[in-house]
Amino acid sequence: MKSKLILLFTFTFIFFNAQLKENIFYPVSKISDGDTFYVKTENSEKFKIRLIGIDAPESYNVGKKFRKEYFGKEAKVFVTNLLKSKKVKLTFDVQKTDRYGRILAYVYLENGVFLNQYLVENGFAVVATFPPNVKFVEIFTQAEKSARNKKLGLWK
Repeated sequence: MKSKLILLFTFTFIFFNAQLKENIFYPVSKISDGDTFYVKTENSEKFKIRLIGIDAPESYNVGKKFRKEYFGKEAKVFVTNLLKSKKVKLTFDVQKTDRYGRILAYVYLENGVFLNQYLVENGFAVVATFPPNVKFVEIFTQAEKSARNKKLGLWK
């Protein structure tokens, strides 16, 4: 059983690394909510991207576990306005995927804006780091403090 799991994780790692590369711009094809969206490769394959180190409020009810949260709709609209018909560059940390099969990434807009940080510093997301993916935890923590002090977004 252990060897099957290792083989599965190895395959997943190789598969995703072969399909999505760092520092390449990919067109955004769909926005799910304030911290999750899809990109499309030149082969028209779609991949679900989850922003590392942050958590935006849920914008809709999903089963029993995830419930629509305060400021969720606003966070999704904000992200949609930033990403609609745009391309993004992905960079990764230690883990490439989460338990739901989403690609974990730090995301940069074409104008150089670091999306993960931008969402937190404008109050549309909070810090939510999970080791070992902690490369920018200090930056995100400072951004959240700033948003709270300025009473931005969900801190109003």
